[in-house]
Amino acid sequence: MRSRLLPLITLAALSLALTSCAGPAAQSPAAPSTPADGHGAIAGAEEVAEPQLGLTTVDDAGRVTHLDLLDESVTDIGAVAAPEGMATDGRYLFADTGDGVEVVDSGVWTWDHVDHFHYYRAEPALLGTVEGHGTATVATTNSSTTGGTGISFSGSGDAVLLDTEALSKGEIRELFRIERTPHAGLVVPVGSFALVTEADGEAGGSVVGHTAHGERTGLRESCVAPSGTITTRVGAVIGCADGALLAHVEDGAVVVDRIPYPEDAPAGAVTSFHNREGRPTVAGLAGPTDIRILDTRARAWTLLTAPAPLVQVTAVGDEDDTLLALAEDGRVLVLSALDGAVRAETAPLVAESVAGGATPVLIADQHRAYLSGPAEHRLFEIDYADGARVARTFDTTDAPAFVAETGR
Repeated sequence: MRSRLLPLITLAALSLALTSCAGPAAQSPAAPSTPADGHGAIAGAEEVAEPQLGLTTVDDAGRVTHLDLLDESVTDIGAVAAPEGMATDGRYLFADTGDGVEVVDSGVWTWDHVDHFHYYRAEPALLGTVEGHGTATVATTNSSTTGGTGISFSGSGDAVLLDTEALSKGEIRELFRIERTPHAGLVVPVGSFALVTEADGEAGGSVVGHTAHGERTGLRESCVAPSGTITTRVGAVIGCADGALLAHVEDGAVVVDRIPYPEDAPAGAVTSFHNREGRPTVAGLAGPTDIRILDTRARAWTLLTAPAPLVQVTAVGDEDDTLLALAEDGRVLVLSALDGAVRAETAPLVAESVAGGATPVLIADQHRAYLSGPAEHRLFEIDYADGARVARTFDTTDAPAFVAETGR
């Protein structure tokens, strides 16, 4: 089933201390300006020859630290309020404090020009707070200099769309704020629009189209228990109890495709999707051994049974059809996305974290995987193509509670 949304308006747009530390970063960008040439450039930022990859972390107390993966230097960015959760788009960190979302600019990003990339570096910064009440769910796009960033507050019900271009200039600007019935919902940016969930009874059940200024467009799609969203090269995925919605722009309009689970799928639904940023294939768990992979190009699901109970699964989307998984015993498994076969595995690197209720983060990159061990006070770099070899280990004095790979 496909719905179309006609365009009505266009959008203008660690405490982690590692073995060494740098001084505090500036609290605002040095020279904000508008994008210079449509290639992700911002005045005051330096364009460089390679991606400035790093691990930006927030500890339980809110301390923000950046580890440069190229030279292993460490920058203390500052502190936010104690976070309850965190989301990222590969540049910004959105720390959910329960009473709002604090925005951190890591100062490193990549601009995707489809056939090539541009890489930038600037001063990291603490940008400020988006006010709200209750758990915040953040939805981003693959651009950190244009478009919108959506935030849904479960306590107040507020649906907020931020201007991402304004974020790139150090300014938090709301394009709209809509009052809704409080629920654990979503605000998902799609081109010059946003899809906003609305609660329909106890289950919650609709996705409604809005312009960048919050005006309703007439688009409404049923989606029972909406939960989980991710943006790929193809479009924005929204998880529903019976499958997923895929929203993308086609001929100047937003098109929504419904991708139901196969009829033989067991009970359960994916509530969190993971992949290598931007790749068309995403993965999630509908149960400890129930892996579900969505190919957004083919609009098709693949169902796999995991070889062991899992905590997280993420699709690499490479030519080898690689799937990475974190097992409940703390091992990282390298699996085949075709049949679920185990290709390689690590030792139980984060067994203490998993057993103690901490939440390790597993991140897929083009060449490496990164795993956080809050209880172990370590960050691991894993070469998943080389027998799951642990390539580097970074010891920390404080727990890396929330981790993002930035510069992507």
